[in-house]
Amino acid sequence: MSYRPSKWIKNDQYPASKRSSKTIHLISRIVLTIIVFSYSTTAAQEEWVVGRFSVATPGNQLPNEWEPLTFKKIKKHTRYSLVRDSGQTVVKAVCDGSSSGLIRHVRINPEKYPIIEWRWKITNVFKKGDVTQKAGDDHPARLYITFEFDLKTANLIERAKYKALKLVFRKTTPAEAINYIWASKAPEGTMVPSPYTSQSMMMVVQSGKANLNQWVIQKRDIHADYMAAFGKKPPMISGIAIMTDGNDTGESAVTYYGDIIMKSKIAN
Repeated sequence: MSYRPSKWIKNDQYPASKRSSKTIHLISRIVLTIIVFSYSTTAAQEEWVVGRFSVATPGNQLPNEWEPLTFKKIKKHTRYSLVRDSGQTVVKAVCDGSSSGLIRHVRINPEKYPIIEWRWKITNVFKKGDVTQKAGDDHPARLYITFEFDLKTANLIERAKYKALKLVFRKTTPAEAINYIWASKAPEGTMVPSPYTSQSMMMVVQSGKANLNQWVIQKRDIHADYMAAFGKKPPMISGIAIMTDGNDTGESAVTYYGDIIMKSKIAN
């Protein structure tokens, strides 16, 4: 009885060209998977999502990870809720001579993520709004950036200014703050200290009625803006807030805020 190895050795059923083709196909799939995974990981590292309101459920009062930002001596607060607008979930602010915001406490390196991008929509401006006066320090839309305070490196003057800021902020007191505002009258590009404290800089990025009832996308370089405002490199970012306020003028506003994303220079 003869032994027939062809019954057990199957390689002869698959020519070398086909085996090679299957191997190349398998390798290609592995390489593609690695590339997609690497791209997704890199993309995630290039963005820091501060507020992804668009994926939230309308009707909830506050977005996840956000909390009220209130101020001493101000008892009437702006109302915030999640609503649908233009097919997406956004934050709606209703102000009636009131003042308060929403803040997310974070710890973000502005050198790694210097770019902030957000969108907002206002429905009116304030007749008495004046970025230079306490009596007019109301704006239909603001986006705050607050920065950490380091007692170990602060000099006496900086410590004194820090104590002044404690009169404004109820909870975590920042070293400095940048206010990106939609001003009622001041021209776009205006940069002035807050009438309440020189440690909070007001930067006008939109102004007036030209874009009323329209979604406007904003993009700013926080690192560059901090350098321009305070003449030094920024410390860690401690918080990001949105606010619609009318307590100084007694006026009312309805404003909408969309997603807020921080990005690296590479992503930008």
